[in-house]
Amino acid sequence: MTLMQRCRAALGALVLAGAFGTVLAQQPLPPADPPPAAGPALPKPDESNAERAKTQPGNNAPFWRGVRESGTQPGYVSLPGLEKGQLVQEFVQYPGSQYTTAGEAWRQVRNQWLIPYGGSLLLIALLAVILHYVAKGPLTVKAAPTGRMIERFTPLERAAHWVNAVAFVVLAVSGIVMAFGKFFLLPVLGSTLFGWLTYALKNLHNFAGPLFAVSLLIVIVAFVKDNLPSKDDMAWLAKGGGLFNGAHVPSHRFNAGEKILFWGGVFVLGLVTVGSGLVLDQLVPQIAPTRGNMQVAHMIHGAATVLMMALFIGHIYMGTVGAKGAYAAMRHGYVDEAWAQEHHELWYDDIKAGRIPAQRSASAVPPGDAAGARA
Repeated sequence: MTLMQRCRAALGALVLAGAFGTVLAQQPLPPADPPPAAGPALPKPDESNAERAKTQPGNNAPFWRGVRESGTQPGYVSLPGLEKGQLVQEFVQYPGSQYTTAGEAWRQVRNQWLIPYGGSLLLIALLAVILHYVAKGPLTVKAAPTGRMIERFTPLERAAHWVNAVAFVVLAVSGIVMAFGKFFLLPVLGSTLFGWLTYALKNLHNFAGPLFAVSLLIVIVAFVKDNLPSKDDMAWLAKGGGLFNGAHVPSHRFNAGEKILFWGGVFVLGLVTVGSGLVLDQLVPQIAPTRGNMQVAHMIHGAATVLMMALFIGHIYMGTVGAKGAYAAMRHGYVDEAWAQEHHELWYDDIKAGRIPAQRSASAVPPGDAAGARA
């Protein structure tokens, strides 16, 4: 093909393409897609529940967030009362709990600390006195009775002690059933009978509490003088009071072990138990009965009572079967001179020297009581 022929062919192709393009340009274009409709605005973190109902209908997150945070920012309530508008408590961290709402923190302390460790402590104390009795037996007086009696406890001291002791036993039994009863009584009694029992013991607990509080104060005043520490207490502690080797360790009217029980169990733990119990009974007007105050008072009350019961398991053991003559002394008020010299020699020496009267109350020794005290 010559050059001229190639030029004419290219020119014809251009003319044909231009005509085809014109035809296409004259054809109508298909309709364009409509623009997307504007949707609801995206939700914002600080929206109210009414605003959220518009941005995301059915999403009530602001409402439930307000419920959860009502401990720090109470909601609106038109009725008067404590903690109004506060459905969920604030976030706290009690000793032994995680940082969570106060109600959950209290539950963790109770269920993970007070119940398992408190119950274990009581069982350990009970097992310890049983093992001591099996291994060593009761403490006895080696010398024969002399028949000469010494007044160890006055009628007022004995009355205060027995009232306090009975109230303590009622409180301890009812408290143990309410705290630990579901583990060892509920499977045996069933839910109905166990429910009635715990309800009755709860009311008995509330009535015995004030009796325990008043008698505790009388016990403290009656026995505080003879429970003051002395230099001879260190020697008694160093030898363990002769509880394990049977050694004779002189002591005053109350030995170092009894003084520790008095100051630790009666004075400190007793007053803490009474104080926290009064708060739980809502009898302290300066402390508002809010959930948080009740939770703190309950934790203090539970810890103090468990420690006090563990101490008094040993006291009850020594006052009944652990030491012969101890129960008769508190029941009748009198002990034989041989008993006094064997168990409390320094106190006996003060009596023989005339520094302490052998008869402190006005009444004489009834023959029946003297006979019982020698038993």
